[in-house]
Amino acid sequence: MDLFLELFRATLPAAVPILLAALGGLYTHHANVFNIAMEGMMLIGAFCAVAGSYVTGSWMGGLLFGMTGGLLAASVTAFFAVKMKTDEFVTGIAMNLLAAGGTTYLLRQLFHVKGAFVSPRIEGLPVWNIPLVQDIPVIGDIVSGHPFLLYVTFVVVFLVHFHLFHTRFGLRLRAAGEESRSVDAVGISSDRLKIQSLLLSGALCGLAGVFLSLGYVRLFAEDMSNGRGWISLAVIILTRGRPIGILAISLLFGFTDGLGFALQDSIIPSEFTQMVPYIVTLLALYWYSREKQKRNGKQVNAGHQAGMDKEAVAV
Repeated sequence: MDLFLELFRATLPAAVPILLAALGGLYTHHANVFNIAMEGMMLIGAFCAVAGSYVTGSWMGGLLFGMTGGLLAASVTAFFAVKMKTDEFVTGIAMNLLAAGGTTYLLRQLFHVKGAFVSPRIEGLPVWNIPLVQDIPVIGDIVSGHPFLLYVTFVVVFLVHFHLFHTRFGLRLRAAGEESRSVDAVGISSDRLKIQSLLLSGALCGLAGVFLSLGYVRLFAEDMSNGRGWISLAVIILTRGRPIGILAISLLFGFTDGLGFALQDSIIPSEFTQMVPYIVTLLALYWYSREKQKRNGKQVNAGHQAGMDKEAVAV
């Protein structure tokens, strides 16, 4: 029972970095910007959060530094991908490489450590114990007592849904993603909307990094994003850019991540258990590809049948 309790409790914090990054990627997805730089934005946010908390001695300083780091990474990406019209894929790869190399270099130059930086001066995110809920057996143990950003994240899911699908900005952003020339024709800059989508993505990916380094743990390690940005991109593809679907799939990946940690104490080698979330990602993408092929096949068959019916009527 304790194993299952720990597993479900670990699911929520494990899902948050993926969920926040995917929510940020939603904006660029609907703006038709192929943003694969989420991994780098998250990593820079994680580093800046630890540096900010260490320098200021406050979790709030870490939070502001982390979001600023994500925004700076997004600004660089927007400058090249939107302003300079460079290839989005190449730009994203360059940002990810810059983040990986840059954070490793700064870790060694500023803090004179290799691998991971741990210090008592790093203040983590405060933990919230939910009144009444914390006293409920089992449920209280699973839901209560997490860093406050976890609870904020679940509210952000519905805010992003409202922002994208029930506001003028969201309508214009989706229009820019579907037909940018039409948006430009009515006097609205599609490039500005795409830049704004990248900045929103950077802010949320920076928050994901903050949770990763100040909430999930309280340290910074080289390449600690560990592919979560790529998993977030896969989540967006699987859900076709729907926030509620992203919440559900992120919880699934959080569960597999927690399952990997839970299995580390068993006879299964830790190298294999660490592969569990990525194996699930590949299986999910395979399932999505097969379903998409089936839908396309049905559409082709329907179109072929409609053509035959028209020919029969003409005869």
